[in-house]
Amino acid sequence: MTNRNTPNRPKTYSLASRWRSLAHAVRGITFMLKAQHNAWLHVAGTAIVIVLASFLQVRLEDWRWLIVAIAMVWLAEAFNTAVEYVCDWVSPEWSGGVRQAKNIAAGAVLICVVAAIFIGLFTLWPYVELMIDRFRAPISI
Repeated sequence: MTNRNTPNRPKTYSLASRWRSLAHAVRGITFMLKAQHNAWLHVAGTAIVIVLASFLQVRLEDWRWLIVAIAMVWLAEAFNTAVEYVCDWVSPEWSGGVRQAKNIAAGAVLICVVAAIFIGLFTLWPYVELMIDRFRAPISI
């Protein structure tokens, strides 16, 4: 009896298998949102950046930086969630090694969040400054 995940089995491309893969990915994201309270902070941060950048009419070149920063944080959170889940599955009892692995994964998220904040500030600040200057400009009648 062979397992369907046997490496010797040739994989064939099908549209149905792509849809199944997409469904698995969506389930993973849904699990992350349900399991990780910090993911909701990332949702809020993402929404704030998107609304602010839209309001400030950020150029396409600058949107690229914001998208990379947002994606970086979400990727780090996804990997952190995966590490935590696997650690809890492999070692349900308390373990110093598991704790350390989880701390390292959480630290990676923190690094990405701090970097994303700086990217956001450096990218959006010129637009904020421009808006402030427009409000300071004297009104001519």
